[in-house]
Amino acid sequence: MQVLRTPDHRFEALADWPFAPHYATITDADGTALRLHYVDEGPRKAPVVLLMHGEPSWAYLYRRMIAGLVARGFRVVAPDLIGFGRSDKPAARADYTYERHVAWMSQWLTQIDLKDVTLFCQDWGGLIGLRLVAAFPERFAAVAVGNTGLPVGTGMTEGFKAWLEFSQHTPIMPIGLIVNMGTGRDLSEAEIAAYDAPFPDETFKEGARQFPLLVPVTPEHGSVAENKAAWTVLEAFDKPFLTAFSDGDAVTKGGEAIFQAKVPGAAGQPHAIVSGGHFLQEDCPDALVDLIDGLVRRAHA
Repeated sequence: MQVLRTPDHRFEALADWPFAPHYATITDADGTALRLHYVDEGPRKAPVVLLMHGEPSWAYLYRRMIAGLVARGFRVVAPDLIGFGRSDKPAARADYTYERHVAWMSQWLTQIDLKDVTLFCQDWGGLIGLRLVAAFPERFAAVAVGNTGLPVGTGMTEGFKAWLEFSQHTPIMPIGLIVNMGTGRDLSEAEIAAYDAPFPDETFKEGARQFPLLVPVTPEHGSVAENKAAWTVLEAFDKPFLTAFSDGDAVTKGGEAIFQAKVPGAAGQPHAIVSGGHFLQEDCPDALVDLIDGLVRRAHA
């Protein structure tokens, strides 16, 4: 596997990004070593909040929530998926599969030995993060999901169909502008530049290009069986499980209903619809911090 690494200077002096990088080395099944970046802030012995981003963003998406949650006394961990942010980027699209991503993040989770975790996940952060919950339910104390899903081949929204078409046919993938289009507010030029930072040129974007094709929206997609197996675990998950979807996301609109209906831990939780676009972390970080804070405290009551 050929691997690209974004030069460190691309991440210097980013707007509102004071966090020191942490790295773990994980090993693919073919023997390739991959460097995975993560933010790790707050007291080591405090309850852990794990923030998982999706496509085509990176941990920068959580900058305000990281600061807000650390201020509440939590340890906050926010990884960059392989192919994104400061993490290594396989150069070939064929190197990106759903199951590989689950395996990579499972290895990272167990390597740094996170326990008693409250997960917040959005977009592909949910498709991968919820698989981690299903694989290691004993490591998770609570879960919050926003603008995400765990699809099993039963179709797609019109919003996702439009994104799929765009992602596969635009000759240049404007990462920062894509994030900006998915927010309710206008990002600043400095914020857009921070989302572009991980990708010096188009060769670094193969993961961003491939991810939309990997979402299992038809029965023929890979990972349908694996996601159905994960749902079996989630349908027995009785720890606190909160939905916090936004009111302005055409891609995942209505997606909270399946979690509320199927996950036992969702019963009686103060589920919320917050104001924002697909990247709700940019639009309502304070509201999400409040919701996660309450969730952690209920989980540890």
